[in-house]
Amino acid sequence: MSSEVKAGPVKKSREETPLMVQYNAIKAKYPDALLLFRIGDFYETFNEDAIKASRILGIVLTKRGSGSASEMDLAGFPYHSLDTYLPKLVRAGMRVAICDQLEDPKLTKNIVKRGVTEVVTPGVAFSDKILDHRSNNFLSAIYNSGDVYGIAMADVSTGEFLVAQGSRIYIDKVMQGFSPSEILVSRSLLKIFEQQYGQKFYTYTLDDWIFSEDYSKDVLLKHFAVNSLKGFGIEDLPVAVIAAGAVMHYLQQTQQSGQVQLKRIARVEEEQYVWLDKFTIRNLELVNSSNEKAKTLLDVLDKTATPMGARMLRRWLLLPLKDLKLIEERLQVVDFLSKQDAFSLELVNRLRTIGDLERITSRIAIRKTNPREIIQLRRALEAIPLQQKQSFASGNPQLKIIGEQLNPCESLHNVICKTLTDDPPAMVSKGGVIRKGVSAELDELREISFSGKDYLLKIQQEEIQKTGITSLKIAYNNVFGYYIEVTNVHKHKVPAEWVRKQTLANAERYITDELKHYEEKILGAEEKILQLEDKLFNDLLVELTEWVEPLQLNAVCLAKLDCLQSFSAVSNMYNYTRPVLNDSFIIDIKNGRHPVLEQQMQQGEEYIANDVYLDQENQQIIIITGPNMAGKSALLRQTALIVLMAQIGCFVPAQSATIGLVDKIFTRVGASDNISQGESTFMVEMNETASILNNLSPRSLLLLDEIGRGTSTYDGISIAWAIAEYLHEHPKSRARTLFATHYHELNEMAAQFPRIKNYNVAIKESGSRILFLRKLVPGGSEHSFGIHVARIAGMPDQVVRRADKLLHTLENAHSSTELIKAGQHKEKLDDLQLSFFQLDDPLLEQLRDEILSTDINTLTPVEALLKLNEIKKLISKESSKGA
Repeated sequence: MSSEVKAGPVKKSREETPLMVQYNAIKAKYPDALLLFRIGDFYETFNEDAIKASRILGIVLTKRGSGSASEMDLAGFPYHSLDTYLPKLVRAGMRVAICDQLEDPKLTKNIVKRGVTEVVTPGVAFSDKILDHRSNNFLSAIYNSGDVYGIAMADVSTGEFLVAQGSRIYIDKVMQGFSPSEILVSRSLLKIFEQQYGQKFYTYTLDDWIFSEDYSKDVLLKHFAVNSLKGFGIEDLPVAVIAAGAVMHYLQQTQQSGQVQLKRIARVEEEQYVWLDKFTIRNLELVNSSNEKAKTLLDVLDKTATPMGARMLRRWLLLPLKDLKLIEERLQVVDFLSKQDAFSLELVNRLRTIGDLERITSRIAIRKTNPREIIQLRRALEAIPLQQKQSFASGNPQLKIIGEQLNPCESLHNVICKTLTDDPPAMVSKGGVIRKGVSAELDELREISFSGKDYLLKIQQEEIQKTGITSLKIAYNNVFGYYIEVTNVHKHKVPAEWVRKQTLANAERYITDELKHYEEKILGAEEKILQLEDKLFNDLLVELTEWVEPLQLNAVCLAKLDCLQSFSAVSNMYNYTRPVLNDSFIIDIKNGRHPVLEQQMQQGEEYIANDVYLDQENQQIIIITGPNMAGKSALLRQTALIVLMAQIGCFVPAQSATIGLVDKIFTRVGASDNISQGESTFMVEMNETASILNNLSPRSLLLLDEIGRGTSTYDGISIAWAIAEYLHEHPKSRARTLFATHYHELNEMAAQFPRIKNYNVAIKESGSRILFLRKLVPGGSEHSFGIHVARIAGMPDQVVRRADKLLHTLENAHSSTELIKAGQHKEKLDDLQLSFFQLDDPLLEQLRDEILSTDINTLTPVEALLKLNEIKKLISKESSKGA
């Protein structure tokens, strides 16, 4: 990686210790990483690293050699607290190089050999303390050659490695769907990347030479040990291959052991998934919401029982299918499970015992797993034969296929059972990991360690029987260890091979080869036990690494089952129905409901369902008018969510739904200023709308909400009209469109364009109040009832009354004369009486000129209020003079 530099000869100053010479040499290789340097039982940081670590971790910053030339900052923490502190550093956006002791300090007289064993970055992590178990942690690389862009994404914690190639807009969509935690870019392209994507991604630059086709292909071929990339289907994606090579290069540099366990690479095929751009994903609140407490569609649909299932469901949600056959396969399983309560319950209970098989497998691949995770793997393997049996017995063809793909890995299961104890500690260093009978040496050491007195008594009894010395005893002292003591009465019976070590007044003390051998064993037994258990556990891990690929396939199959049972569970829980999907261009939803909003209704409150019908021949575009707060935006979103749910293979919240396949879903709902990029609300709105209009297809579904509201009224009406007309008259794509608007003038379009129909969200008026019925009915609405909403929001009565009068004036006005009359109209505001002036009064002339110079064609109601406020101030000032 670009951050690596070769450590040249280090000049040793008079004050510099051998330890600091070693530290500086290692730090020179990782200048842009925070180096955790293992010294005894602590990880230490120095100088700038210490200052950063102290600030991020809240640990004490100290100084060594204060006032001297070698003064430096230090901050450290106990080595066993690494799992506590490392996640905090990574979440703070730090790259962390972990430098460990590579030899036992007891076995060397020189400085302990040290080296970096792992570099942990936001995109490269294995620890559960760092990772979110319900979402992937992708490292990505992005590269472009002209207008062709390539992206590669690897999650080392799950073993997934994916690439895509296409236009910048398509790669944008992929990035939005996979949400990488870290993105690698060429150093020369960093500024361009930041111009396109801003600062929202964590980026790391690599040297330009890494982003070359020859180098990238060579790296990938060597890693996968193949002669060609054709078997992966990416041979003809040169730009994506370059990105993939950059990812592999980076991983090989950060994982010092070289155990980069990515067994295969796959292509994200653009033609297989529905196009959801970043605006649509944001506007529909599929997986995230701008409101911290708001529910998302993922929150509603996720009833998964495994972390890998949760991750897959999130992926499915962001990548809906376009392949009718694949969608139907999912729906068949969901349909089956929704009708088989006992079957589903058994499936869920079994899945809950499996745990995160995917990430356990990845940690096995790099030999960084622990004994308890291996026992969890054993439980997962025990569940697989039972799941196979259930799948085969179901009679469902898709479940049977999944059952056939599962691999029980029987010999692996047997090895784990024979090697590990049933309830081992989390760390091998705690002991008690390896089962009795695995190693005769280990069993003997344990017997010595845990049954030392019994073993000594056994030796004592054996020697009594051999020699006939009934009074001999075995004891221990610090001078010469274990010994046999014989009284002088029996010393003539002592065997010749015994060695005398000490003579007492009444006895002699001897040692034997057996006792010395035992002494050597018992004094180092505990340490030897731990060393032997560690070796045997590592031998087991080596054997387990041979099973990585079948274990990963098992994880994928079980995750798929988990997603489908989750769809089944929510379908039964929330009364969803199976949609009918076909190749037509018809969307026909009967009594559709918003899947998220209906879960947030007050108890006893019923969600008002609505019908939506769209096609390309008679009702291509629906113009929806109606009051603020009536539910227009909710209706737009629920239509898109129902279509999306159908195309991920889930049942939908509707009485019935017939969905002609959609290949792109576009939304233009709401807007916000992009101040950091110098863009106003209106510019953001126009950018998003332009992106939609430039990427239309015959099967697109469009949701447009309040287009044009960011500018003046007549500009807005003109833009909205032109957009609707463009969609209707487009020569190639009659995109199905829901168009919510406050511009009632758009209702006139239905008379001119045959495939545009008017609908409104009904209300019921009662005096000055209205009741929102939230029902979509044919015909346009003539009022927005914005003033009513202002009253509900608590606007002062004075403002509401005046706005109401201005509204009636503006609705009836055909020229500026009406507004002049309105301005001359005298009324009482807060008991303030306006003065009467003569016609030739200078103030009245000033007011007349002010009003005549006002162009009401571009004047919004709020601007009218501001103008009247200026007039009021002028009159008030004159009145005070007169007083």
